[in-house]
Amino acid sequence: MNGTGQVKTVLVENLKELHLRTMLACFEDTARRAEKETISYEQYLLELSQRECEQRRGNRIRRRLQDSGLPLEKSLANFDVKRLPVKVSRQMKVLLEGSFLDRKENLLAFGNPGAGKSHLLCAIAQELVSTQARRIKYTSCALLVQDLLVAKRELRLRQEIKTLAKFEGLIIDQMGYGQQSREEMEVLFTLLAERYERGSVLLTSNLPFSRWEEIFRDAMTTAAAIDRLVHHCVILELNVPSYRMEQAKKNRDSGLEPAEAHGQTQV
Repeated sequence: MNGTGQVKTVLVENLKELHLRTMLACFEDTARRAEKETISYEQYLLELSQRECEQRRGNRIRRRLQDSGLPLEKSLANFDVKRLPVKVSRQMKVLLEGSFLDRKENLLAFGNPGAGKSHLLCAIAQELVSTQARRIKYTSCALLVQDLLVAKRELRLRQEIKTLAKFEGLIIDQMGYGQQSREEMEVLFTLLAERYERGSVLLTSNLPFSRWEEIFRDAMTTAAAIDRLVHHCVILELNVPSYRMEQAKKNRDSGLEPAEAHGQTQV
């Protein structure tokens, strides 16, 4: 092939066809610098490929954060880790490695309202998506059962569960916060049974297992649900006072109105 212009034209077309957009955008500037600094062909190609990989990884993380449905304000940076019990603090450091997802282990967080359960699980999940490009989905229990019910009535429950199975971790927030019908709990149990040893469930609840019959309505279904969740699991017990109550007390003591108070919110 003759001529620098012809080489550039064909190279541009090749990069477009291969969808190497980052390499297309920077290959000329990098080539000029490589020539000036006497960089080898291998080093030049390595730099271009690294830039392409970094850009693609960033795009993948942004897509997965968007697909996750995570409340991004509930991040690790906005979480008051000093309030965590010592045991939970140690557990969190291990959980941030993400290996529990590889082992299909469940993550169950229990505690009173306002203890920080939701924020903690969302913060862990957001870190795993941002640093490891993990696939995690967030939903409240109430919205999840409604989606499953609609899918069941439209005869596509299996398809809905299969869609959720694409996520390594499924966060079910606020389990047992409201009264649900037997039909709602049946579809929820079906989901838990299908995910058993196939994908991690990350769950928050203010009800201990001893009261889960209030959720699943009968002893047999309750026992079966608990059995599947605890077989491979990590339990986080947040036996700490309500963060919101503490903030409200501090605001009263300082004379601040609620709208004037700024701080971390934890559920």
